[in-house]
Amino acid sequence: MVFIRFSRISCPKGQFHCCFFLSLQIISKEMSEKRYKILITNDDGYAAKGLRKLVGLMRTLGDVTLISTDEVMSAKSHSCTIRDRLYVRLVQEEEGFKEYRCNGTPVDCVKLGYQKLMPSPPDLVVSGINHGMNAATTVVYSGTIGAVIEACMNGLAAIGYSLFSLNPDADFDHVDAAILEITKKVLKEGLPKGVCLNVNFPKRCEEPLKGIKVCRQAACRWVEFFNELYDENGMRYYNLDGTFESDDVTPDTDLWALQNNYVSVVPTCFDWTAHACIEPMKNYELLNVRP
Repeated sequence: MVFIRFSRISCPKGQFHCCFFLSLQIISKEMSEKRYKILITNDDGYAAKGLRKLVGLMRTLGDVTLISTDEVMSAKSHSCTIRDRLYVRLVQEEEGFKEYRCNGTPVDCVKLGYQKLMPSPPDLVVSGINHGMNAATTVVYSGTIGAVIEACMNGLAAIGYSLFSLNPDADFDHVDAAILEITKKVLKEGLPKGVCLNVNFPKRCEEPLKGIKVCRQAACRWVEFFNELYDENGMRYYNLDGTFESDDVTPDTDLWALQNNYVSVVPTCFDWTAHACIEPMKNYELLNVRP
């Protein structure tokens, strides 16, 4: 690395001359290898295999603060705790690593992390690795991505990682290189304002991953139904069930990427405005709202 230093010296006759001194400085290992501050959470609970994989990977890149949920918080989306008490306890601490557990939601974990538990804001918030995909419209329900959106709303770089497998003992060994490369790129270059990343991995198969596809969220949906049941006291209750319909699987979508053994990367934002509809709907302003 080259530094240019400007200095003024005097000669014996009292005259001043402006001299440029060019010096080369060898940067120390500590300076060149910055220890990033990384906040991790998830929605599968503290014992999830995907979470533990993510912690191991992130600890190679920086100092990690892990705030995990006590229980599985799938489909909690962006819910947060405003009436009940939030409890956080420190369960492990060592050089470069602190682990907390919280009785709240993934969004609560992010809020507590950067506002109360970390001495300064993190360089990156990472959520996952979720057991189950968060592609297409499933992202709307996702507690994993809810945490990422919360970070993004508050100006923090954030990435959500998910695996297309609900198996609690799923094989995550094929995701290491991609997670490290994507994370390092975000740490180095940042993300556009108001944008976070939703990253999904296909489940491991005999063939290696083909690569990464930056794509859009597929417009698919859940077709839902309720099972009507009765408990031991004869009280009726309902269980939600459903099937996933994927009728938007073109090569520019995350579902196509996953089905073809690519990592899908979807730039995601919290602005839900349908910008393309603003001008066409300006005629709404002509409606009479006066009594």
